Amino acid sequence: MEDARAAREPGTRLWHPFADMAAVSTVGEMVIDRGEGAYVVDEQGRRYLDASAGLWYCNVGHGREALADAAAAQMRRLASYSAFGDLATRPALDLAERLAAMAPLHDARVFLTSGGSDSVDTAVKLVRRYWAELGQSERTVIVTREHAYHGMHLAGTSLAGIEANRAGHGDLDPAVVQVPWDDADALESLLSSRSDIAAFFCEPIIGAGGVYAPPGDYLARVRETCRSHGVLFVADEVISGYGRAGAMFASERWALDPDVMLTAKGITSGYIPLGAVIVAGRVAEPFWTPGAVPVMWRHGYTYSAHATACAVALANLDIVEEESLVARVDRLQHQLAAALLPLAAYDVVSEVRAGVGLLAAVDYSTEAKSTGVPARVLAGLRERGVLTRNLASGALQVSPPFVIDDADIDLLGRAIADALVAAGATKARASSSGLLPDITSDEGVDAYDDRHYLEQRPPHHG
Repeated sequence: MEDARAAREPGTRLWHPFADMAAVSTVGEMVIDRGEGAYVVDEQGRRYLDASAGLWYCNVGHGREALADAAAAQMRRLASYSAFGDLATRPALDLAERLAAMAPLHDARVFLTSGGSDSVDTAVKLVRRYWAELGQSERTVIVTREHAYHGMHLAGTSLAGIEANRAGHGDLDPAVVQVPWDDADALESLLSSRSDIAAFFCEPIIGAGGVYAPPGDYLARVRETCRSHGVLFVADEVISGYGRAGAMFASERWALDPDVMLTAKGITSGYIPLGAVIVAGRVAEPFWTPGAVPVMWRHGYTYSAHATACAVALANLDIVEEESLVARVDRLQHQLAAALLPLAAYDVVSEVRAGVGLLAAVDYSTEAKSTGVPARVLAGLRERGVLTRNLASGALQVSPPFVIDDADIDLLGRAIADALVAAGATKARASSSGLLPDITSDEGVDAYDDRHYLEQRPPHHG
């Protein structure tokens, strides 16, 4: 009996997200013990360059004592308290004021959540309730894009443009329509033909779906299309917000003037879970205007406006501003692109997408993906002291902390090249860097943004 029970004993009791648990329980886990700046260290004392910033979030780097001190000080005073009704804590009020002042939305209001998936679900409910309050309750349909990732709650899964994330979950929200990720005409055609659309959800830079920046004037066109048809424009900046795109928000970089903006991750650099839905005043107005019958939006979370999380967010934003980390990202995007673009010369690499902020991907050919090259490269990177992951598309994610330096970026480029060779890659063509502008200069990276990175795109499926 004992032997039979032992045979069924799992190798771990932790059910990991996005994991093949049969493999994890057999092979074992890699246990991260501590972090130092752009590096993390495992329990065996091995140091790794964190090329993914945890999960896109550790913007200010690991081991920031100021953030630990802010959390400890707030916990000693008051860890948290409900924000339902008229209750509040000072850190929540201060953070809402600060976010409203810095966000590129007019007369902004801030609804605080526990993270990105919460923020997405909050926005889906908000835009539908907004139209109901305006007497247009038929407006319930949400438009999203191929390759989009909007979290993993029910609403976010319904909006997913990554089909694998939807599979096997049964019937999801039917009031969701998907358009090609890079075709502004497709959105115009859809909005012209329907009157039941509430909002268009748009990642300014597609993140988990493969790291794709918008082609050409795509964002300007879809923003104007939404405006002309009276459809709310929701900018999902869970990944791109708080400096990742080389501006405090990607919505600033592309002058989007969103109606609603979703944020999380970099708001605390991942030190404590927190998210924020930032809402333009006109969208908040039905809920903030006194009337004969009070309008209560019956929505919220246990940890909405969590005092300790808000205190950490304020300290994190202090670091971002005092150390000029957004300007640092704007500079380092040149170095990151210069280090990664030569990898396109290898036969297994289909393209390298880099040049907008500290966001990049090294993508593989279809044949390379079918023969296990991405997994071998990932393993080779761990052997070489670099930690990151492969995205759902198979592309290698590159999104390091903002405190990474030029030497770290050079190390990253060399490590990926070495891992490619170890996985069987050979240089099959001249380095693509010879075909591009000088991306180490401001003028060069601007040209690269406009003519190369922004024109690279995945295949159409629409």
